[in-house]
Amino acid sequence: MRSVKTDLVLKIAIGALLVALVCVIYNGIHETVVEQGNDAPAFTVLADNGATLGVPNFGGKVLVLNFWATWCPPCVEETPSLSRFAADFKDKGVVVLALSVDRDEKAYRAFLNKYRPAFLTARDFRVHADYGTYMYPETYIIDAQGKVRMKIAEGADWNDPRYAQFVGSLL
Repeated sequence: MRSVKTDLVLKIAIGALLVALVCVIYNGIHETVVEQGNDAPAFTVLADNGATLGVPNFGGKVLVLNFWATWCPPCVEETPSLSRFAADFKDKGVVVLALSVDRDEKAYRAFLNKYRPAFLTARDFRVHADYGTYMYPETYIIDAQGKVRMKIAEGADWNDPRYAQFVGSLL
């Protein structure tokens, strides 16, 4: 026969588990997911070129913020067209910043050496969570006032004229 003390410990343990479950469900439901029309969450990162970049003070430029990883096939696929896009808009008030979530620095550096992206890059392990991004690639086009104007939750062909037209409309 179980003792009163054992019953009490079991009830407390079950209660603690229920509270933990409710917290997990609540956090899952209320997780931040940035959408078009939202203010871009503030961040500051040190880019590989040594520049400190961030939102909201991005110098009045349009920011194309791309989250990616070396192990993501669509990320690899979109890199050449994103480089062309970045080069085309470099002198027009647009900055492309690609934040890698790679933990493996050697893989990250090898990727940069192989593809030589024509945009700013950095490794960062927290900003993607502030945007609610856990699938890659995901790109946010942020206007000069810090508002998310477009969210692209998949790989993109940056040669598609729709992207150039949209970004051009923000300048």
